[in-house]
Amino acid sequence: MAYRNLLSEDRGAIRTLTINRPDKLNALNRETIGELHVAFDQARHDDAIRVVVLAGVGEKAFVAGADIAELATLNPIEARAASRAGQAMMRRVETLGKPVIARIQGYALGGGMELAMSCHLRIASDKAKLGQPEINLGLIPGFGGTQRLLRLAGRAAALELCLLGHQIDAARALALGVLNRVVAADKLDEEIAAVADQLASSAPIALEGILDAVLVGGECALDQGLDYEAQTFATCFASEDMREGTHAFLERRKPAFSGR
Repeated sequence: MAYRNLLSEDRGAIRTLTINRPDKLNALNRETIGELHVAFDQARHDDAIRVVVLAGVGEKAFVAGADIAELATLNPIEARAASRAGQAMMRRVETLGKPVIARIQGYALGGGMELAMSCHLRIASDKAKLGQPEINLGLIPGFGGTQRLLRLAGRAAALELCLLGHQIDAARALALGVLNRVVAADKLDEEIAAVADQLASSAPIALEGILDAVLVGGECALDQGLDYEAQTFATCFASEDMREGTHAFLERRKPAFSGR
């Protein structure tokens, strides 16, 4: 499919999707949200793809937010529909069943921070800036920001960032648990490639099982979550990856000389 606002590139089993609206600092409008939904749906059903990297074009912004000019035209009914569409796209990312890495090289604000939080891993440049500034527009986060920030960083941080609307630097975001790793700007692509390569070489059924156990089981009561984990654990035993992996491990454990 040809996209107007996305670039798609494959490197082996790794697909990089890049939001390409440099004149808008990659802000999310309805068309871009629709294209992302389609792109992630295609990645889900492409067995050759095991990992997705999500990026924004240029060095200034991952995604600077939602498209304010577009939001300003909405009535309440349209705004609810726009919120639901953004939430559905980000839920598509979160439930992909394959690891998604956010490459955050600059601003990740508003809808951009929400999009990053829907990814499974977030690796950022030390120059990145994150925040939920919607309060400054008389709004609240509408694409899942209140809920994912609460789950990632806790109530105190979620209330602080959403109520005050301040930007935070990458170091603070890492300390809050919003980011997984922060690296020097000139090492960002190298770090993401290394993580993506490791994930792409891992057992896909086990990767999907981990994602499900954490994202789905983690929303249940503990006993239910443990049962979900046990069922997912058992599913791995039907895979060739598990048999090959355990066999290779046992072979490595054999002594160099049997003494016989």
